[in-house]
Amino acid sequence: MTSTRERQRAAARARLEKEMAQRAEAARKRRQLQASIGAGVALLLVAAGTVWLVASLGDDESETTPQADGADAGVTCVWNEIPAEQRRETTVDVGVPPTTTPPDTGTQVMTLDTNFGEIQVEMDLSEVPCTAASFSHLASQQFWDNTKCHRMFPGMLQCGDPSASGEGYRDTDGTGGPGYQFANENLPVDDRPAYPAGVVAMANSGPDTNGSQFFFIYQDVELSPDYTVLGRVTEGLDVIQEATEAGHDGAFDPSPGGGHPNNDILINSLTVSEPQ
Repeated sequence: MTSTRERQRAAARARLEKEMAQRAEAARKRRQLQASIGAGVALLLVAAGTVWLVASLGDDESETTPQADGADAGVTCVWNEIPAEQRRETTVDVGVPPTTTPPDTGTQVMTLDTNFGEIQVEMDLSEVPCTAASFSHLASQQFWDNTKCHRMFPGMLQCGDPSASGEGYRDTDGTGGPGYQFANENLPVDDRPAYPAGVVAMANSGPDTNGSQFFFIYQDVELSPDYTVLGRVTEGLDVIQEATEAGHDGAFDPSPGGGHPNNDILINSLTVSEPQ
């Protein structure tokens, strides 16, 4: 005779199998959507601040391995490599992060040495294990060293484009990134404001298309909660505010708004600590 515990385990396995099938189908549809819209064009639109476009593209579900009741398998990060035909000249391929399960407890500190001073950002690994793993990988490749923050919007400073360097960095308009994308994490769906001053969030080109670009929030901003909150500034918010005081050139006004910072804001180096 089947015990109650055995029936519960069988039900948990059935739920797991169903959820895995649903997530696999959602991932397949996302890949089809990314291919149809074109990674470069969508990145340009969202990097320019078109948040309503991002909100209209659909599912924000994080692509992690589901767990049955009582399981402790950890988080599995999926690194979706961008097909060669969809890559732009501004794509910088440094491989993908390790496929091992990332740590999901503790914190890591991201440190930016800029021409205006040092900025430190704390990442909570229980909230963004895959985002932190990606940042650790890219930082180990000096991915952001000697790049410039390339866009400003009201209360927001966007950085992280590997092509935003040298004198002509404004010409690329934030189209650069690594050769892979990964799923959203830690979306502030219940927070108001969703993006308060001090938050650091990922730019994206639609659901689950994170790369290397991110933005500092230096004033409270109310956006749709479609952008992974990767961490919070623990030191240097005043550095960001000083760097952005000169405003921007209005290159993207009147729509979608904003422009290139009038100050050259240079990231001399970006490093990520070991988990603590």
